[in-house]
Amino acid sequence: MAFVAWLKRRLVVIAGLLTLGYLLLPNIVVTVFSFNQPKGRFNYEWQEFSTAAWTDPCGVADLCGSLSLSLQLAAWATLGATALGTMIAFALVRYRFRARGAVNSLIFLPMAMPEVVMAASLLTLFLNLGAQLGFWTILIAHIMFCLSFVVVAVKARVMSMDPKLEEAARDLYAGPVQTFVRVTLPIAAPGIAAGALLAFALSFDDFIITNFNAGSTVTFPMFVWGSAQRGTPVQINVIGTAMFLVAVLFVVAGMVIGNRRKRQKA
Repeated sequence: MAFVAWLKRRLVVIAGLLTLGYLLLPNIVVTVFSFNQPKGRFNYEWQEFSTAAWTDPCGVADLCGSLSLSLQLAAWATLGATALGTMIAFALVRYRFRARGAVNSLIFLPMAMPEVVMAASLLTLFLNLGAQLGFWTILIAHIMFCLSFVVVAVKARVMSMDPKLEEAARDLYAGPVQTFVRVTLPIAAPGIAAGALLAFALSFDDFIITNFNAGSTVTFPMFVWGSAQRGTPVQINVIGTAMFLVAVLFVVAGMVIGNRRKRQKA
């Protein structure tokens, strides 16, 4: 009975830890197999511990080139989608104009429709315009795909803002630009940052839209898919593990900074 009572008190915590473990299981497998030394082409069975792939992560031809290209695309797509998405979010929340409801509904379409539909539509558009498929067509496609996610993230933050804070700034003789920079932007910053991080992750990870509009350009997800047909090099696991660790470091750093700010305010 004591064990049952203890289990009931901690059921939510246990369920959360089990769910977290299930979500992290693929990352753990990728990390473990980044230290594997496969005897064949495929890195699917554990053979021997080795750090050779970590000492030479660019040992596979075109791997680091495709990774660099994906990082560039993700960075530019994040900048474009964040800038446009932030302006759209403020316009939808702060202003009243014709077709505002229709725009609100259309924003959700890229999030709701299958990626293959958007990919095929963009490919048709680029072909009709006579555009050469490559870096720029991928970038435009990624910005259009990520835009909706940024708008939703920023819009939620802007809707929760107290307009009295901006009114107080204007009462203290702050101009429109000064009010936006010192009051509005800092309050909206968490939503903008969340949208930017989401856009970066979606752009870097995208395969379907990229595959349709890439032409002969090969991004990292396309390189991984192509390598899986011939044999998966261990370096792919190394890159995946490194990116996972970087993401964890960002999250931990954000939590530490947030806790410090709370202590300073207290």
